[in-house]
Amino acid sequence: MFRNRFLHNSILILLVSAIFSACVEEIEIDTLNENDSSTSLVVEAVLTNEAIIQKVYLSRSSNRLDLETDTIYNPYIPLGTRPFDSVDWEIGASVKLQSENGEEYIFTESEDGIYHSNSPFALQMGVNYTLDIKRNNGQEYISDAITIQGTSRITNVYAEKAENDSGEEGIAIYVDSEPLEGNTEYFKYTYAETYKIVAPLWQNFEFELTNYDGIDDVVDYDLEVVEKEKEDRICYNTVSSNTIDVLSTAGVSEGNVSKHKVRFITKDNFIIAQRYSILVQQQVQSADANSFYKILQSFSQSDNVFSQIQPGAIYANVHRKDGAFENVYGQVEAVGVANQRIFLNYEDFFPEEIPPFAFNCGFETAKLFNFPTDRCPQGLLERIDKATVSYYSDYNEGLVPDASCPGPYIFVPRICGDCTLLGSNIVPDFWMEE
Repeated sequence: MFRNRFLHNSILILLVSAIFSACVEEIEIDTLNENDSSTSLVVEAVLTNEAIIQKVYLSRSSNRLDLETDTIYNPYIPLGTRPFDSVDWEIGASVKLQSENGEEYIFTESEDGIYHSNSPFALQMGVNYTLDIKRNNGQEYISDAITIQGTSRITNVYAEKAENDSGEEGIAIYVDSEPLEGNTEYFKYTYAETYKIVAPLWQNFEFELTNYDGIDDVVDYDLEVVEKEKEDRICYNTVSSNTIDVLSTAGVSEGNVSKHKVRFITKDNFIIAQRYSILVQQQVQSADANSFYKILQSFSQSDNVFSQIQPGAIYANVHRKDGAFENVYGQVEAVGVANQRIFLNYEDFFPEEIPPFAFNCGFETAKLFNFPTDRCPQGLLERIDKATVSYYSDYNEGLVPDASCPGPYIFVPRICGDCTLLGSNIVPDFWMEE
């Protein structure tokens, strides 16, 4: 099961947006106090029939106005200094799943707001389960009974050359499946895609700067060009789907799914430039869970923030144990899953020049440091100290013919010579070359 915090954040953002936009009365901005304790519990759990470590996500609907996102790479800003989406995680809760047969599965908080089962387990077909949550303030909640409705088998995952609604060429990923047992009319699809990254301006040497005390140190530093000791030419990155993809075959195909599109990638997207793999997961849902996600899906596609979504439609199937009314959002569901992975190469679909890299790479040069009177770009020592560049070669005028302040070296933005900014240099266990 390849759910992750990124996917949960996307669903949570939709939930919070739906909660606030579904209320059409005016809200005074000064009432949105970040110290207000009236924010609601948000529960997300997709529990499966796979024998795996299961997960439960707990958070609070946020009224904060300072949520930020910065996903644009800036070659002049060191990594680790950018803001990211913030989530008010519900920490310190006690979580357990109970079956009608008396079985009990305990969950432990592994990260803020993310609770993992203490051991792998699989839900059984035809058995009712309830999720129990006890917050750190003592308040207790319980879900409605959930059960796996059915199971279905993926018969094929395949890629075809296609066009999207905007007329752009690309590669579409489709899935076919057939029912195995139970009620298989409602489906949700997720995926995890993994792609190979090759640094386009890679060299087997790097800068090594020592004894450097900052921008004012122009005397005592030591700068060498040394052979690299780590792999940073070829990397791999895995990204999970962050959109809602639901399907109903009720009254149409007796549970058979044919050519359902789960992904479209434009031909100029660098993630398919080298080698690409996608693991598709099909989840057989209940009608209620499918309806819940369809509501969120319609909200995400609506141009009108005051759309026809009513707050009651996105309340969770979780309530207070003591019977007191409290808004709880999200969904706890039991699903029967099926997975299938494929690999593909760009040239099998477009036998031409590969897509451009993720960043506009180019050669640069600069003086090691600048004096106050210099009107030159940022000095090389400062850039090396901030880890924003990669070594390419000694100075070569042919590579930078218009350089105004040449220095002793040619360098490139680090992202162009070090693939670890975009992925991991560890080859995934499942990875297969041709």
